[in-house]
Parts: sequence; C-alpha cells; structure tokens
Amino acid sequence: MPPRFPGFTRAHVPGGEWVKTRMVRDNFKRAKVAEEEVTRTSLRYISRNTTLPMRTRIEAQLQLVSMPNYTRTTQIKNRCVDSGYARSVIKEFRLCRMKFREKALAGELPGVKKASW
Repeated sequence: MPPRFPGFTRAHVPGGEWVKTRMVRDNFKRAKVAEEEVTRTSLRYISRNTTLPMRTRIEAQLQLVSMPNYTRTTQIKNRCVDSGYARSVIKEFRLCRMKFREKALAGELPGVKKASW
C-alpha cells in the first residue's frame, strides 16, 4: 500500500519548528473527533436505547457505521508534543519519557524536581 503522503515526512511550521506527518494526522483526527462528538454520542445513545422502536435504533446504527473512521475516539493516539513519539507519553505533560527527563533536569517543567531519598 503506497503512503498517503509520498515523500512527505516532516512539515515546516511558521514558528521555525518541524512537525512530523503523524503529528499532523493526529491533530486532524482530534479536530474531526471534536466536531462529530455530539452527533456520535447522540447516535450511540439512540442505538442503545431499548425503549425506542427497533427501526429507529437500526437507522441510528447505520448512520454510525457510515461515519468516517477518523471521527472515532479510539483513533486518537497520545503523542509527545516535542518529538511526536507515541510510546511512554506522560499525559499530564504530553511529553514522552525522554523529553520529560530532559526538560525536568533542565528545570523547564514547573513543579517537577529530581527525586532524592
């Protein structure tokens, strides 16, 4: 399967920063999930409500299935905002463990200091 963006691995952002394609894709998915959150929640509620007629519930399920995959919350991946790394991301800071350590040792994270016991 050919890549969606051939030859495109990083994009230049006006702040002088470089952004990886996966970060751009993840931000796109986050925006779409936020747009469709109310619709998706209401359709899910209608399809699971057993007091409604079966026809209405099935129509709601069909509408849910016909929505794009990138509007699902399960498609969102927590990524490091500095490096774009997707593993071992600390949610409170949105940084991977390596960047968290670098910034903590440099004193760039408020309220974080090196432990000593």
